[in-house]
Amino acid sequence: MTDTSTTSRNASTEVAKNDTGAPGSTTIAEVVVQKIAGLATREIPGVHDLGGGAARAFGALRERIPGATASAGQGVSVEVGEKQAAVDLQIVVDYGAAIADVARSIRRTVITAVERMTGLEVVEVNISVSDLHLPDSDDAPAETDRVE
Repeated sequence: MTDTSTTSRNASTEVAKNDTGAPGSTTIAEVVVQKIAGLATREIPGVHDLGGGAARAFGALRERIPGATASAGQGVSVEVGEKQAAVDLQIVVDYGAAIADVARSIRRTVITAVERMTGLEVVEVNISVSDLHLPDSDDAPAETDRVE
């Protein structure tokens, strides 16, 4: 027969103390940090979109489906530990934007947003510029629209 009083006592002493000193713990899912980082990145002037070519193509298809919404975490991957988080971003920059300045702004904004909202320490924000958006690329006529 097992001594249940020892078991329950050990379980209660293993409960972590939170910031207020009360027993309990808070777990933050990676998808939460991913969305925070993605939304914060999209706020930065000079960021046209997030994700590589395949992710953006899939996002464009998803937007055509009635009722579907764009993924806030597209182009963002994160690793979340108990007290720290690391963020990797894949972005498309608008032509003419100073990429180094855009990257600095992204890092500052993402770190502030994630740390403020989650309490996690952001140890790194890695940024990969996968493409450059040209101003007329959205307005270019299709091959069949040309008049000769």
